[in-house]
Amino acid sequence: MSPLELLHDYTIRNVAIGAALLGLISGVLGSFAVLRKQSLLGDTMSHAALPGVCIGFIIAGAREMGIILLGALTTGALAALVMLLLTRNSRLKTDAGLGITLSTSFALGVVLLTHIQNMNNAAQGGLDAFLFGQAAATLRSDLWIMGGITLVALVLVSALWKEFKLVSFDPEFAASLGMPVMWLEVVLTVMIALAVVVGLQMVGVVLMAAMIIAPAVAARQWSRRLEGMVMLAAVIGVSGGVFGAVLSALSRGLATGPLIILSVSSVVMVSLLLAPGRGFVWEGVRLWRGRRRLRYQQVLTTLYRLAMHHADPVFRSEQGMLDTYHGHRTRTALRQLQKRGLVEWRSAPPDEPGGAKHWVLTARGHEEAKRILDSLGREEF
Repeated sequence: MSPLELLHDYTIRNVAIGAALLGLISGVLGSFAVLRKQSLLGDTMSHAALPGVCIGFIIAGAREMGIILLGALTTGALAALVMLLLTRNSRLKTDAGLGITLSTSFALGVVLLTHIQNMNNAAQGGLDAFLFGQAAATLRSDLWIMGGITLVALVLVSALWKEFKLVSFDPEFAASLGMPVMWLEVVLTVMIALAVVVGLQMVGVVLMAAMIIAPAVAARQWSRRLEGMVMLAAVIGVSGGVFGAVLSALSRGLATGPLIILSVSSVVMVSLLLAPGRGFVWEGVRLWRGRRRLRYQQVLTTLYRLAMHHADPVFRSEQGMLDTYHGHRTRTALRQLQKRGLVEWRSAPPDEPGGAKHWVLTARGHEEAKRILDSLGREEF
């Protein structure tokens, strides 16, 4: 399909807009979940939304998106609140509370889904698509619901920005200022449940956790401030969602939800590898440079200590002796030190047998070696 045909296709437009809304709300709210070290909260609530989907269908008797999403929001938020109560009022850690809530809720959802399938209700067709998503079934009315939920979430984040920011970084200090930390955490949790509800139609229960976490993780590698992280996470979420939707439209037989997750996850991988100052590549380069600098400093201080030990500022050290002392070849390090003017490659005096060349510290080399040893707090000898 040409780009013009993509723009005029009703289904593709709906899917792309829905994916953009999902990426927007997931990026913004996922940032707070990642900073609060509750990345798996989205996984718990997405699995806990399945019972709500089933209960909403049972109540409506048909596949009414509004009632189904309301049921998903209710059970997802309820599961998250139960997890908070368990971790605050018992000895359970957060990961244990998340695991218990997730498994119990999902098991209940599977039981209810099996019960619905045995009801012989013709309207149940496609209900199991909420497990993995069915983006192509997105209607314009569904987009209005998703857009309304996203708008409510963004308004709440804007209104409570300072409070959410403080609670995410230092909840104890926020409590000392008299802020209702418990209620703020509840609001944040319910808002993440809103994001989960938005994504059920697009990516499903199973993959929704990745959509909550991935944009925020990628943005965290590039930004050192919350404002920049949230904005960048939103951009990554929207871009990944739209790209995955378009890629699914251009490919035959490929599901939209997994392609959206793969698109966002590819940004995460690139960010983890190449983000300046934090990426694995930059960290590897930094470690390599540090080891090389340490090797140069070790060779330089060895020459300095030999000179001090023999009370001869121009003491001549043989290449083989230095290699034996350090246990590896030092010629490369010495050549680099020579380029910096810290050592010299001098010939032996004419009256010395053999006339071999030796390495000698320069005046700058003495000063640099002394500075290194002084910074390490070591005594000269």
